[in-house]
Amino acid sequence: MKKSIILWIIALIITVGTAVLQRLTGPTYPLQGKTVLRDFTVNYSLDRSHSGDDHHLVRIKVRDENVSGILEWKRYKTNDTWRIQRMKFNDGELVGALPAQPPAGKLEYRIILSDDEYQVLIPKEKPVVIRFKGNVPNYILIPHIISIFLAMLFSTRAGLEYFNKEPKYNKLVYLTLIFLILGGFIFGPLVQYFAFGAFWTGFPFGYDLTDNKTLIALVGWLTALVMMKRSAKPQFWIIAASVLMFIVFLIPHSLLGSELDYSKLDNNIELKK
Repeated sequence: MKKSIILWIIALIITVGTAVLQRLTGPTYPLQGKTVLRDFTVNYSLDRSHSGDDHHLVRIKVRDENVSGILEWKRYKTNDTWRIQRMKFNDGELVGALPAQPPAGKLEYRIILSDDEYQVLIPKEKPVVIRFKGNVPNYILIPHIISIFLAMLFSTRAGLEYFNKEPKYNKLVYLTLIFLILGGFIFGPLVQYFAFGAFWTGFPFGYDLTDNKTLIALVGWLTALVMMKRSAKPQFWIIAASVLMFIVFLIPHSLLGSELDYSKLDNNIELKK
């Protein structure tokens, strides 16, 4: 097998592995676990992201309708009191509803399960935080995901090109930049706008880590492009840009993402009264 093909396979494995790890460790991935009520195990999967302007249904599978559930929730990072809702039993599940929130609004919630004698809190450690966002059309979301994936793939392959006898970086560097710009700076802001109502919330306008890490990756690859034309040893700049992109894309997706400030929202409502 040619070395070039082996390098492509390695690049693909690294890219897929990074994408999966980023997804599983992100703050929007459902919180999964299990607990015990009396003598049976309750498995749960609690969502931490909701798309659309409707209520979010919280579901817990239970053994029978003798088990009752209470859903408690309040707005995230507020002094609100906990709201209480009795969950309804329906076809082997207890179901409750979290009210719809404005884009980037967050709620924290927890569930109390009980029978005649026993009671458990889900989750035990701390409440689940769920973020609400608008629906992103597939014709924007799918090209965004594909472009970011390809940018990471070509970036990784460009770094691995160092191990070829006669490295050829030009095409790989340009393809990395093309897909990074497409995914992160054309379709990315459109995704952000549909989801949260703003095209860009990273530097210099905010602290959105997803936007900022994409900006850092772009700076790294633009530097590598310049040095590829000017430096006697461009491979070191290209490897550095590839490693930098790998590091920033290991950061969980949506970490420190857009978040509604409820105090400002409440102040605006008061001013309009």
